Amino acid sequence: MMDLNLYGKTALVCGSTQGIGFAAATQLANQGANVILLARNETKLKESVASLHIKDNQLHSYLVADFSHPDQLKSILEEYVKANNSIHILVNNTGGSPAGRISTAKTEEFVSAFSNHLLCNHILVQALLDGMKKEKYGRIVNVISTSVKQPLKGLGVSNTIRAAVANWSKTLASEVASFGITVNNVLPGATSTQRLQSIITNKSKNTGNTEHTITHEMESEIPMGRFADPSEVANAIAFLCSPAASYITGINLPVDGGRTSCL
Repeated sequence: MMDLNLYGKTALVCGSTQGIGFAAATQLANQGANVILLARNETKLKESVASLHIKDNQLHSYLVADFSHPDQLKSILEEYVKANNSIHILVNNTGGSPAGRISTAKTEEFVSAFSNHLLCNHILVQALLDGMKKEKYGRIVNVISTSVKQPLKGLGVSNTIRAAVANWSKTLASEVASFGITVNNVLPGATSTQRLQSIITNKSKNTGNTEHTITHEMESEIPMGRFADPSEVANAIAFLCSPAASYITGINLPVDGGRTSCL
């Protein structure tokens, strides 16, 4: 019988008050994990924590941190780790960079994206790795993008930084595998989130086409003919966090309805 049970495990989920992050936190809680939400809006964090499934003494909580301030994130994590039990599961999930052509991107856009994504991911891993080694159980899942396999038009900065995160992840996976720690990337395709709606709105403004037309064009590029629901991406994340995925590490898993044309 496939073991998806996460009772007794603690998961830290970043960017978890909406979209894919919240969906992942919800699914991990449903599988029994104690979930710690991490985001910058405390009001939304409180609302999100209150909505998570609770059974058999599960305990959910939150941390307030802004990824645009890496030093603050590091300080908050170090303080938490000193005072609490180990965290077994880390879901790295951060909002994407603004859309735009790479030829016109400003250097500071690359610096900001690199800091928000790769550097903050690295800070999180370094803070939690010793605890995972001690527990002999670790699951690190990075939510990035199908652009690591096939760059997406109009997302120059994002394409660049997501690829850096993918290679960081693959390198890390080989270093920590012997400790029972897996490191994997989930690559969402077009998913019904605020981020996707923002992209559609911007395309509409830039092209003069209606949002309905833009949406139809984007959906027509997907073999399944629709956008993903955040819960469908969350299911893949939760599986990789489970005991059932103990021999899967260092992979890029597209969840894109078949849109990515390469293997």
